[in-house]
Amino acid sequence: MTELVEQVDDDDRVIGVVGRDEAIRRRWLHRVATVVCRDTRGILVHRRPRDAVRFPHGVNFMLGGAAEPGETYEEAAARELEEELGVRARPRFVLKFRCAGVISPYWLGLHEAVVTGPFAPDPDEIAWHDWLTEPQLAELVRDEAFVPDAREAYHRWAARRRDGPTPAGSAG
Repeated sequence: MTELVEQVDDDDRVIGVVGRDEAIRRRWLHRVATVVCRDTRGILVHRRPRDAVRFPHGVNFMLGGAAEPGETYEEAAARELEEELGVRARPRFVLKFRCAGVISPYWLGLHEAVVTGPFAPDPDEIAWHDWLTEPQLAELVRDEAFVPDAREAYHRWAARRRDGPTPAGSAG
């Protein structure tokens, strides 16, 4: 079954609906929504399964995936959080930027959610997980196993946390 995404322009305006694989192959911009999960122990990090289609065995600090046609970034982030962790929450928007992407460029909407209580990681998405402090995460980002796109997002996210939010409507 073909996963559909909205092809968007340089200003993140929808210009059509296409298959995600075609968008990646042709390097068309589309939307990806991610969530950074926090709790009292720190930030959730995870390793992708060895057989994952994208970034096999890579380490990441975000959960997420492509936004479906008609979904906002926030709706897509909430759906991905439920699909990948089994958690229902309303992620808080943090920033959006055009990610160069190792596989293909895309607009990335990054969100945060506080995750309390038990959760059930999807083994097709998450092979291993742990909670790290922010200093531990800052060290892990330098590891070659860290997903390159997540590294770019981490640096923007960390700068935003350090410097505070930019004015409303800014892509960050």
